Amino acid sequence: MGQLLKEKQRLNVKNSGTTCEIISFLGGGGQGEVYKGKLDGKEVAVKWYFPDYLNNDPELRNRLENLIKNGAPNDRFLWPMDIVTSQDDSKSFGYIMELRESRFKSLNDLMKRKVEPKLHVLTIVGFELAFNFRELHTRGLCYRDISFGNVFFDPKNGEVRICDNDNVDVNGAEGAIGGTPKFMAPEIVRGEAKPTTSTDLFSLSVLLFYLLMSSHPLEGHNESQIHSFDLPAQRQLYGLNPIFIYDPQDKSNRPDPNVHTNAIECWPIYPKFLQEMFVRAFTEGLRNPESRIREGEWRKAFVRLRDCVYYCSNCGEENFRDFESTETATCWSCKKPTKTPMSVVIEKNRIAITRDMKLYSHHIDRDSEFDFSKPQAEVARHPTDPNKWGIKNLSSTAWTATAPDGKELGIDPGRSISIVPGTKINFGNLEGEIIS
Repeated sequence: MGQLLKEKQRLNVKNSGTTCEIISFLGGGGQGEVYKGKLDGKEVAVKWYFPDYLNNDPELRNRLENLIKNGAPNDRFLWPMDIVTSQDDSKSFGYIMELRESRFKSLNDLMKRKVEPKLHVLTIVGFELAFNFRELHTRGLCYRDISFGNVFFDPKNGEVRICDNDNVDVNGAEGAIGGTPKFMAPEIVRGEAKPTTSTDLFSLSVLLFYLLMSSHPLEGHNESQIHSFDLPAQRQLYGLNPIFIYDPQDKSNRPDPNVHTNAIECWPIYPKFLQEMFVRAFTEGLRNPESRIREGEWRKAFVRLRDCVYYCSNCGEENFRDFESTETATCWSCKKPTKTPMSVVIEKNRIAITRDMKLYSHHIDRDSEFDFSKPQAEVARHPTDPNKWGIKNLSSTAWTATAPDGKELGIDPGRSISIVPGTKINFGNLEGEIIS
């Protein structure tokens, strides 16, 4: 059990007037301890603060009560639900939130390779992180402490949960939390600024780089030369002289082959457009907070990255097809040249055609928002010839197709069109073409 609360101890729940019973200790951190509790027959999580931390954050209770009153941006946030207090200690308090399901793993687990999700799952995690922090920011709120210790994901489907939301406050408000080392924007490290939405954007870029590269974007040669990783050294590396490890103009901080193997192995896996985004994030974005990549652009990038996934023709591992590259593709896993699949080009989007490719509303309707709950098309095997594949219409409207020989065909809902290079498909709002 933890140090602060006891098993079967009952806490008073402020707004509901009921009590919450402590069941077991879950873990602790710098602010307090987290327990499993039971409230009205349902298991919940209870965060209870250290007395010393409460002295350092006098606005905490008011902040929590405002968060509880206004509610979560959506269900991806394990948001404070109610304040809890103890009859034994009138000065301390905590709050109740939903209990995180066991299927969710931390990004720390990803860094340590305790979980190894598929590449397409990472694209979903990246999309979800960008989307949900955008939901938070559009409410005029600042998270203040984005890091991989506060984010959890399902390794099977990429769904995320964001915790430690007691640090969230109105953008620009004063607070006790400055962020987590390694994730802080350079201006915070230098002591020139406090957490804002703009510094959140920098932390989000670091988080996304960690997600895909399992490395820090500023830790290269300069970091490997540090013998004592004390505060002055960290201030130099992350604040005074931050240099992106793949800065195209300054190669002085390239990854050390003996230390930063993850970055060296992972960077070539990704298409050029994504590499260029990280270059922008950690060159212009380092120097000018106004140039930082916003959540909406990251969101589009991860959707585009998802459309690049295909399977190696030799070993079957997932790869990303770089549609801008003219070089022969090589599998990152087996290191052999691999055949790249055909693709369907719809306006500016290009989607690799694989056995499990799906098209969604944003692919075939330029006015549609991202919605992955209902596919509009999928790749399907021919019912009588297993060697033939087609694109199946899952929408509620008929499409028309033009074969390479000019013949026009109707594709009613539930029907398919053969995957043949040169075939054009009119989806109604947009037209696509299958190319090799």
